[in-house]
Amino acid sequence: MKKVSIIVPETAVIEAVADPHYLFRAVNQFLKQQSKEKLFDIEVVGLKKHIELENNLYTVNVDRTIDEVSETDLIIIPAISGDFGKAIEKNLEYIPWLINHYENGAELASLCVGSFLLASTGLLSSKKCSSHWVSANQFRAFFPDVELVDYTIITEENGIYSSGGANSYWALLLYLVEKYTNRDTAILAAKFFAIDIDRDNQSRFMMFEGQKNHDDNQVLEVQNIIESNLKDRITVSDLAEKSSLSRRSLERRFKKATNNTVLEYIQRIKIEAAKRSFELSSKNITEVMYDVGYSDDKAFRTTFKKITGMTPIEYRSKYYKN
Repeated sequence: MKKVSIIVPETAVIEAVADPHYLFRAVNQFLKQQSKEKLFDIEVVGLKKHIELENNLYTVNVDRTIDEVSETDLIIIPAISGDFGKAIEKNLEYIPWLINHYENGAELASLCVGSFLLASTGLLSSKKCSSHWVSANQFRAFFPDVELVDYTIITEENGIYSSGGANSYWALLLYLVEKYTNRDTAILAAKFFAIDIDRDNQSRFMMFEGQKNHDDNQVLEVQNIIESNLKDRITVSDLAEKSSLSRRSLERRFKKATNNTVLEYIQRIKIEAAKRSFELSSKNITEVMYDVGYSDDKAFRTTFKKITGMTPIEYRSKYYKN
């Protein structure tokens, strides 16, 4: 029997509490139908017996408070909402509890922006972590010692798991089901919940708006030049000259301010514009390619797939409706 403890942080997202509870209960039912013993002993755990969520719209009655949990095998950390700094402050009592159980052999799994609470334990230092792509810049600011992989749906390192944004956490839940049971049971769960199993990235859902929450005016100027000249082939040397910086200095300051190299930023701005064009216009792939400053068909397709996880044709087919 594997004990699963789903914590209910203050400001938790209710779906991220209910969904894993439902999934593990359903897997127990699947096993029962196969004349097998149930595998998961599921409990809901909180700092107090009754927790009000989403402006008192929901009340969660927990099975046990954290001081009543002596041992567990897997702790699920649901997504939290609102101001992340304030949410962490409201849930500080969980941090030593999470660290203690991890050190005693429990595994930890954060769902979406539950990663903020997980990272607050310090257990992710120098490790990889996934989260919602929208909160990537905030996460990096809060936890500069954690390697955020914001394209990735699932990370696993030393018994610590994290998942991408919003409903992407289902991919991690299915991954855990497969790990603890078998592939057939995970596939059955995926079919029951109508979830695409084995989706490994959230790239197609990301919207790149540029990281401008910094005070380096010369870098901001360079960002504006890039965004205002989509059709042009801009080099790093050109941008360095226009900003009156050496190439080396521009590269260093740009990376520090935006978490992207200059080339990465150029590519992501151009591909974001291409995505919008595919979504909203009837232009063909070649027209869009030229609109965003690419003349090499292979380079455009390769860069587009690297950033979105899909080919231009696949992206257009999925998101454009006549």
